[in-house]
Formats: sequence, C-alpha cells, structure tokens
Amino acid sequence: MGHYEIVDGVLLLNKPAGLTSNQALQRVRRMLRARKAGHTGSLDPAATGMLPLCFGEATKVCAFLLDADKTYRVTAQLGSATETGDATGTEIEWAEVPDLSPDDWQKLLESFLGETMQVPPMYSALKKDGKRLYELARKGKTIEREPRPIRIDEIELLESAGKRLVFRVRCSKGTYVRSLVEDIARKAGTVAHTARLHRESVGAFRAADMLDMTGLEAAAKAGPEDLREQLLPPDKALEGMPAIELDAESAPKFLAGQKVSAPEGSPKGLARVYGADTEFLGVGQLSKDNCLAPKRVFHAGEKNS
Repeated sequence: MGHYEIVDGVLLLNKPAGLTSNQALQRVRRMLRARKAGHTGSLDPAATGMLPLCFGEATKVCAFLLDADKTYRVTAQLGSATETGDATGTEIEWAEVPDLSPDDWQKLLESFLGETMQVPPMYSALKKDGKRLYELARKGKTIEREPRPIRIDEIELLESAGKRLVFRVRCSKGTYVRSLVEDIARKAGTVAHTARLHRESVGAFRAADMLDMTGLEAAAKAGPEDLREQLLPPDKALEGMPAIELDAESAPKFLAGQKVSAPEGSPKGLARVYGADTEFLGVGQLSKDNCLAPKRVFHAGEKNS
C-alpha cells in the first residue's frame, strides 16, 4: 500500500462524470499519499464540478462546508422523464413541450425563488429504516418521502431551445436539482430530466481554484510533493465567517481546548480564530459575554486522532 503521510489542506476537484464522490476522493488521496481524507457535499456519479476534498486537519472543516450554498449550471431535457431523474435512468414518461418564450421561462424559474418545500427523489442517498432510498428504488419500491425545506436564492435562464433548457441556480444545502427540474417541468405542463449537472461553486470557494483529474494525474507522476503545494489552507473554506485574532497569552489556551476572552467588539457566533502571527488556530463560538469557546482546534502537521 505504500507510505501515507500527514497532509493538511483542501483540494477543489472538478469531478469528472462517471465517478462517485468517494471514488474521486480515494483516487486523489492515493496521489497525495494522504493518511486522512474526507469530502463534503456529494455529487451524483453523473454530475461534474466542484467537489471540495479535505485532507488531514482540513477534514475538520468538512462539517462547516456542508451548510454552504452551492451554485449549479443545469441542462434539462424537456419532454421525457427518467426513473432516476437524470440521464443514467430509463425513460418512463413522455409529454409535449410547451412553446414558451425565454421571458416566460425566466418568469417560471423565478417562481421557485425563496423558501419552498421539496420532496427528495427516490434515487437519493437518504435513509429510511436504515436502508438508502436508492437501494429500495433499485428493487422497484417507492415509499413516501417527507417534503423538506429548501431555499433558492438565484435562478437564471441561460438558454431555451426546443427541448433543451439551461439555467444557473444558487441554492441551500439539501436541494436536489433533479427534483427541481421535475418540478419546473410540471409547472410548465410537461416532464423533464436532468441531462447535465455541473457544480460551479461551494460557499466562498472560487471556480478558478478547481483542478481537474487529468491534470492531477499528470502532475502526480513527478510525486506527491508538487501536488501538495496545490492544496488550499483549511481556513480558505471558512471565508464566509468573521475572523478573530488572539494575543500570545490566549492562543495556547484556545489550542488546549479552553475558553478564552475575545477582543472587544468581536462578532458573536462562529468565527475563524488566528494567533498573533496569523496562524490559523481553528473555529470558535463567541457568546454574548465575549467568551470564545473552541469548536474545532487545528494542529497543522501534527498527528491527529
């Protein structure tokens, strides 16, 4: 199996189609020879785009990234529905496609803005009585799913031509784009499935920082060191959080898991915490009485459990 080392950082993979999120993670983990790894915000095997991979101490930011908003570029195939809601499934229903103008499509898309309730698809990794829904779906079973609250912040038509509808959507965690596409089609009086799904962003991460698998594989031939230089620091994942800087006295206490006093005027709630030399110490929760409690402490390059 070779020698695996402690590697800390985040890699933004532009996931290729045809791999599960975990297969993609394990492939990159082997290239980096990283001992500890995790990913955040799974993408369906058929989907492409931004998959944050976290290594070493950066696995501690995974939980915070799960809550991040996500942006997708979606291509919907109108007029045909599939078993899975995407192009990998068997077609099960057909319908005429209404002749709507781009303005009409934009208005229809905008009717989904804000908070709505969404029924998750049967082909999803959600669990019911310990079994994943897609396992039940593959056996031909359909069960009642509870609608869940989701939020659509932006939705913009990019193209509408015949049976092809392309749009960009920024949405909250837990939003199933396949279900959204089916709901949009239903409102237009037809059926549809997701032909292509590409995730453009997760939280504060930029699409420009994504690396693709072929480039990584080519770079890995020279050894893991060059690849490790491409990793983003763990706190890059948390740029949406306010930052608090601790003095030389408080920083070691925070790292030891103790509550400390924060500088006056610090914002309440979750915050990125730094030492005086801009060293990233972790994530803290600041209470009303200016008390900063460690939520996740980072020890870069050290052995971690």
